[in-house]
Amino acid sequence: MVTLKTPGVRNLTRRTWLAALLVFASAVPGFAEHRARVSADLAGDLAAGSSSIDVIVHGDQATVDALASRYNLVVKRRMKSGAVLHVNAGGLDALQRDPDVDHLSGDRHLRASMAVTNVAIGADQVWAGGNHVPSLTGAGIAVAVIDSGIDLKHNAFKNRVLVTKDFTGGDGIDLFGHGTHVAGIIAGQAGRTADTRNFQGVAAGAYLVNLRVLDETGGGVSSSVVEAIDWAIEHKRQYHIGVINLSLGGAVLESYRDDPMCEAVERAVRAGIVVVAAAGNFGTTVDGKTVLGSITSPGNSPYALTVGATDTHGTTKRSDDTVAKYSSHGPTAYDLVIKPDLVAPGSHIASAEAAGSYFSTAHSERHVTGNGPNAYIQLSGTSMSAGVVSGTVALLLQENSKLGPADVKAVVQLTSSLLPGEGLVTEGTGSLNALAAVQFASNDFARLPSVSISGERVSPSGITTSPTATSIIWSSSKSIIWSSSIIWSTSIIWSSSASI
Repeated sequence: MVTLKTPGVRNLTRRTWLAALLVFASAVPGFAEHRARVSADLAGDLAAGSSSIDVIVHGDQATVDALASRYNLVVKRRMKSGAVLHVNAGGLDALQRDPDVDHLSGDRHLRASMAVTNVAIGADQVWAGGNHVPSLTGAGIAVAVIDSGIDLKHNAFKNRVLVTKDFTGGDGIDLFGHGTHVAGIIAGQAGRTADTRNFQGVAAGAYLVNLRVLDETGGGVSSSVVEAIDWAIEHKRQYHIGVINLSLGGAVLESYRDDPMCEAVERAVRAGIVVVAAAGNFGTTVDGKTVLGSITSPGNSPYALTVGATDTHGTTKRSDDTVAKYSSHGPTAYDLVIKPDLVAPGSHIASAEAAGSYFSTAHSERHVTGNGPNAYIQLSGTSMSAGVVSGTVALLLQENSKLGPADVKAVVQLTSSLLPGEGLVTEGTGSLNALAAVQFASNDFARLPSVSISGERVSPSGITTSPTATSIIWSSSKSIIWSSSIIWSTSIIWSSSASI
């Protein structure tokens, strides 16, 4: 046994020395003073002595009121899961020391995560039915679009939006144009004019729930997202909400276990709602270097179905598809969760254009065709990819309403197809294959299907990722084989941006 020599103490063993240290520590006031965990942005606010900070605390109304009263703080916003308190650095320090507080998060600012699509994933064949695939449109399923709102006057959404709720204090109208575009990808009706009738959402029979959290600039705060998710959970049965689409994101500044948005995502999944999140658009630096660890929140949650983007290069064939350079890579910061879960078309996607919105007026060069309630615009980003996956999930839930979030995630991952030259932290389990996913679910998961899309045979990857293991490999006997070794590159460029 190793001995430690201390002045005045002879032959004190390591165990005895540690015991003596613990006794000494317990006798010194403040030695083990409580300090709640804080997100990276709050840590920066403390160090800088900031005078104006919005912090999210957890607890019921009584707990929130007690904290606000104890430290003379302003309750800026109440939420089902807690509240946003407005503090200065001194107030934040006091909250962090309070024994009733476990962790604190900043009410961080968010941004929206910014074709050919339906044919490239085989959705058109799902609509048509046949060849062991039922005809599906997403009928009876509602998708909650938590975004910048929806242009309800656009013909793509006639009789499709069940309810609108605005968490920014507005009226749900889309002044930015992002939410309208995403909603059109998910469940937009076919255009009504000759030059727009080919534009249709992945699940045109599905309903939409319009939950606005982003303003006219595409910006918002995480507390609005938390409120919107909790609202969707509360009204799940009333509106038959099966999917939540989150085509937005903020920097990952803490573990998903502490992140309020990730906590809300987990609540939704446990309530039986599939949560689809954009991976983010930070896959490369300005000078073109690949950035690992750039997945945005809440896409860093292992409970979210996180989607990266592919570029179809303007063709319906899958053989020339590549992962878009802007698409964020995993693993996630802090927790090293394997992300994204899969990828889907996200580049140059044409969808509904919100009249008079920011995108419509500031980026008229992206306008594709039509005008007013029949206008369509082309945008790119993992936001669009998330919309494609949300529409596909609606198709799956129409086919089998008993599928839970974990089932849905496994189905779309197992039936996706790997792209050459990519890897788990770039493409997850591969490119979405809506046709194979529906076939797999329709055939009681008997075998992984190999299907033809645009004349090309597309084979499934048979892989799904997990936070605790590299991969699950599906076999024809329905057994699962776990791989436990993960090898990371020794040189990783981590994303360290605190704002998006």
